[in-house]
Amino acid sequence: MPQLQLPMFPNGVTQITDLLAFKKEGGKIVYLNGHMPIFAHNEKDLQSFRMITSYFYDSGFVKQSDLIRTFGVTPISVKRSVKKFREKGIPGFYAERRVRGAAILVADVVAKAEELLTEDAKISDVARQINVSPDTLRKAIKSGRVRVKKNGPPTSRSHPRKA
Repeated sequence: MPQLQLPMFPNGVTQITDLLAFKKEGGKIVYLNGHMPIFAHNEKDLQSFRMITSYFYDSGFVKQSDLIRTFGVTPISVKRSVKKFREKGIPGFYAERRVRGAAILVADVVAKAEELLTEDAKISDVARQINVSPDTLRKAIKSGRVRVKKNGPPTSRSHPRKA
């Protein structure tokens, strides 16, 4: 007589594959192989979710379609997570994001640009003198990070009135 093969899943679990399931209990997601828990994370911990599902996929425990069907994620998100797992491993999911700062328009460059800029100065000439792109300088002026000095007394109107 044939014997029943593991895994046998407890009540209240959602099967991912024939060998793997998960359940939500007390704000945690617990992944199971039969009755044996193999990993758990907070239900709002997206990095751990991406890491463990990428591990399952990379190890051959699940297919991409299993993850898409079970968790309702997009194919591209699975591919991106698996790529990150293969390139950077587990630490790649928990590393701080690298962000680029304002490396070009630092305080002394802004001061020099404001010194050179007047109403009649050409932005392209000033940009060339401070070694930045004219577009970068225009955007900085438009956003107010770089101020243009005005020549002469302030006027109340930009255009004279036509009679």
